[in-house]
Amino acid sequence: MSHPTGQVVTLRDVAAAAGVSVSTVSRALDDRLPGSKGATAERIRELAASLGYRRNAYASGLRRGATGTIGVLVPRLTDVVMAMLFESLERAAKAKGYFAVVATCGDDQADEQRATETLLDRNVDGLVLATARLDDVLTTSLRERQVPHVLALRSDRTSPSVLGDDETGGYLAVRHLLDLGHREIAMIMGPSFASSAVDRVAGARRAFTEAGLDLPESQIRSGSYSLEEGYRAGADLIDTVAPSAIFAANDNLAIGALRAAHERGLTPGSDISIVGYNDIPLASRLPVPLTSVHTPFDQIAGAAIDLLLSGDEPADGYVERIMPTLIPRASTAAPRRLS
Repeated sequence: MSHPTGQVVTLRDVAAAAGVSVSTVSRALDDRLPGSKGATAERIRELAASLGYRRNAYASGLRRGATGTIGVLVPRLTDVVMAMLFESLERAAKAKGYFAVVATCGDDQADEQRATETLLDRNVDGLVLATARLDDVLTTSLRERQVPHVLALRSDRTSPSVLGDDETGGYLAVRHLLDLGHREIAMIMGPSFASSAVDRVAGARRAFTEAGLDLPESQIRSGSYSLEEGYRAGADLIDTVAPSAIFAANDNLAIGALRAAHERGLTPGSDISIVGYNDIPLASRLPVPLTSVHTPFDQIAGAAIDLLLSGDEPADGYVERIMPTLIPRASTAAPRRLS
């Protein structure tokens, strides 16, 4: 509601109607303060309601140096993983009384910088970044400027981060294939600048080492986290290495590899085994449901928001890791020669 003239009702209007100061009205109507039960405060709240006053959260936040808004930066929202992460962050922020806004930047560091400055220009109280690179200059700048920020899903090894335990996840994926009897295992690792990809390879190597095997570089492909990259790398591996199993470092890559296998007349779970990572909703709904490492997005998002709002200054290199879970499905089985 507003004045009959169409003007928005302000604190000054309520103060004039109540015959008190603007500061008295502000204190009585600020729902973030303990509510006064005094007669004056009750009268102010009743008058404000009758006049149709609505608190301007943005202006109120600016006066306090806080807008109640958290900026989230992701490479792209067409990536299901990043869309799922943002939705989880949005829910976690809302539970704390904050509003999350998102910006996208692709994989270009200059675009990442511009998108971050755009969020900061809107006076966000802090940032959650899912774009961090191992060689990131942006996070260095944020630390130097003392901008509150937390990294999610990825780490630069210095800024505070909340991640899935990617090293353990990579280990679980390859251990599953080894336990089924596979020995000719190839890997599609994703971008080498992302800690998630690097850590998943490290976990895969640990599983190989435990089994007394090597993971030769000739059996690893790297690139983006896209469906197209999964198809290209999967086709190349099948044509040149002919593995009995492929571990793809995210579900997009795995789905691309499934397509490459299908085009070559190979049936996943019979002729070739394929494991993905993140367990996006589509994974369980494919014609051959995809074995995948489940990433607990809600737990990661909740921990990231808690860390950002805690007011603490974690030591350099602080990382909180949330444990993933392997979800076996029909895309993996013992190799034919052992069946």
